[in-house]
Formats: sequence, C-alpha cells, structure tokens
Amino acid sequence: MKAIPVKRAFKYRFYPTDAQAAELSRTFGCVRKVYNLALAARTEAWTRQERVNYIQTSAMLTAWKKTEELAYLNEVSSVPLQQALRHLQTAFTNFFGKRARYPRFKSRKSAEYTTSAFRFRDGKLTLAKMAEPLDIVWSRPLPEGAQPSTVTVSQDAAGRWYVSLLVEDPTVQPLPAAGTAVGVDVGLDHLLTLSTGEKVANPRHERRDRTRLAKAQRQLARTAKGDGANRRKAREKVAKVYARIADRRRDHLHKLTTRLVRENQTIVIEDLTVRNMVKNSRLARAISDAAWADFRSMLEYKAHWYGREVIAVDRWFPSSKLCSACGTLRDKLPLNVRTWTCDCGTTHDRDVNAAKNLKAAGLAVSVWGAGVRPQRSSPGGQSAMKQKSPRREP
Repeated sequence: MKAIPVKRAFKYRFYPTDAQAAELSRTFGCVRKVYNLALAARTEAWTRQERVNYIQTSAMLTAWKKTEELAYLNEVSSVPLQQALRHLQTAFTNFFGKRARYPRFKSRKSAEYTTSAFRFRDGKLTLAKMAEPLDIVWSRPLPEGAQPSTVTVSQDAAGRWYVSLLVEDPTVQPLPAAGTAVGVDVGLDHLLTLSTGEKVANPRHERRDRTRLAKAQRQLARTAKGDGANRRKAREKVAKVYARIADRRRDHLHKLTTRLVRENQTIVIEDLTVRNMVKNSRLARAISDAAWADFRSMLEYKAHWYGREVIAVDRWFPSSKLCSACGTLRDKLPLNVRTWTCDCGTTHDRDVNAAKNLKAAGLAVSVWGAGVRPQRSSPGGQSAMKQKSPRREP
C-alpha cells in the first residue's frame, strides 16, 4: 500500500528589515481586526438564531474595505485577510461538530499566505507587498524539491519573528512493524513511568528559571502602567524567560515522543483531562510545567506519521489500585502511598504498576475491541478507543 504524503510544517526564525517589520505589523493588525469583526458579526447573528458562513463574511470584508473607517484594510495583502475568515469558518465548524469550544477573539500576531501571495525560488521567500526576500535562518533543510503550499508568519511575545512553511515531506514513511508495546503513566515526581520499569525524570523547566522569572516580573511590576518604552522592555524580558522555558520543554518532549514512537508499535496512555486538573491551585503550576497535553499531542501525530498506534484508556480505569500480577483491586490507595504489597505477595511500585495495567488494558482494547467506545479523532481520522471501566473510588 502506497503511503499518503504527509504535510509537515517547517518553522524557522527570521530577521526582518524595518520596512518588512512595519508591513508585517500592519498585516497582523488587519488580520486580527477582520477576524474579530467577523466573529462579532457571527456571534450577533447566532443570538438571533441565524447562521453566517464564510461567503457572507467575505462579502462583509468587501463592504468594510469601502468604508472610511476601515479603508486601511486595502493597504495590506488581501490573502491573509481571507485566510483569517477561513480559519474562523473552521473554528465554527469544529464548534458545531462538538470538537472545540466557541471561537474566541484573536490576539496572536500572525498571518497566513497562500501561493498567490508569496514567491519561493532558489531558497528565498518573498511575501506580497515586499520588495526583498526574508532573511531566514535555515536551521534545517527543507525536503528536496519541496514547494510550500502555505506560509505563516508570526511574532511571539518575546519579539522573535518566525516563518512556518507547510510542505509535503516524502521522508516521513511508516516505520517497520515492531512487536513491542508499552504503557505510559505520566506524573509529577517522574514525568513518565514506563511499563518496562523505566522512569523518566521530570526536568521541571519552569522551576529551574523561577528565580530569573520572578526577578523579571518584579521589574515589570515596578514600571508605570501604559505603553511606555520601559514597560515594553520589562514585558519583553518576562516573555523571553517564558520563551526559554517553553523552548526547552518542547525540545525535551520531542525527543521523548520520537523515541517512544520509534521503539514501540503500540503506546498506551491514560485519557487525562488536563484542563480540569489545572484547576487545582496547589498543583496547577507543576501540571502546566509537565505539559501532559503537549506530550499526548506530539505522540499522536508522530504515531500517525510512522504507522504506530496510540490507545487512550479511560481516566477512571483504576490503574494504580489494580494488582498487575493477580488482578486484585484495592478499595483505597492514597496518593502518598508510593509502594504497596498485594495479598498475593507482590510488592508494587505505584507508578510502574499503573503503567503495566495501562498496557494490559490498552492491548485488550486493541485485540478484542470489546467494551470500548470512540474517544477522539486522531490526526489520521481514525478514532482512538477508550475502555469502559468503573469510576475510580475517591
């Protein structure tokens, strides 16, 4: 069976000239304005039990450009503005399909260009309304002969400029089938515990830079509120610390997920609701730093790329309280109990035991498919399966 080409985004940092930065800043502002105006119009229509689609918002954009108040929308490329409306349409489609929350107003500095609004020749990228190509740092090569279908330009809170090129990557092919499976239990003391008994330390990236972050935040708090230069500089210092933390965290998760996908055919994880877990004020900071949701997202799309399987077991499955040797279920197991001995005489490490039980439950789902229900769509369009289990005891 011929592998379907994978579309992959390659992200690079670039350094714009003053003229390019000004043009992109104008474009970001116009994209944000159009998106938010269209969202407001669709929300108002929704309160009247009416629906507005992309075609209608596109007509609205034409009308907005003709007004004196919004005439500046004509000064930038029209393609990013139309793309913003398409993204809004996708957001509403996902909302009505119960795959996402109601769309929120846009604040991010970004703009997407399609092939009609950029030129990519001889390794040089030139955007619409610009005379010179972008000064891109090609930190890794694009696939040979690749031609971008879309280009997304963005600026983060730390003031760094990035360009993301979406291309077909023929180098991404399914890996040879492996006969191995692994259960993965996530945690805070250890980021990952595998059913093999291996434990991956939690780097605690945010804690490592907490002193530097606190100092930058104190400096920001001492500046006068407003749009002054001092406050802007202080705000950028805080953003740079956060960016440093996020970069390290992302790099670590990429290495972990790539390794798991390459070594195992089936990877079983627990279906955690991180969104609800971070409501715990005592653990929210640590859970956010562990980035369990990012770990799962990376694991799922890489498994789709390389022909692997990720199975998410129901969050109420009693993985910690169930003896992986004899199947005995304990009534209670407080969180402070890290090791326990079953009536059968087996002594368990709490996390390793949980990972072993997750693996067994996931393989049962994969082989028999009994007592399961769809969990959520994977990047490949196939639903991961979720095992029905009794609710966990408090």
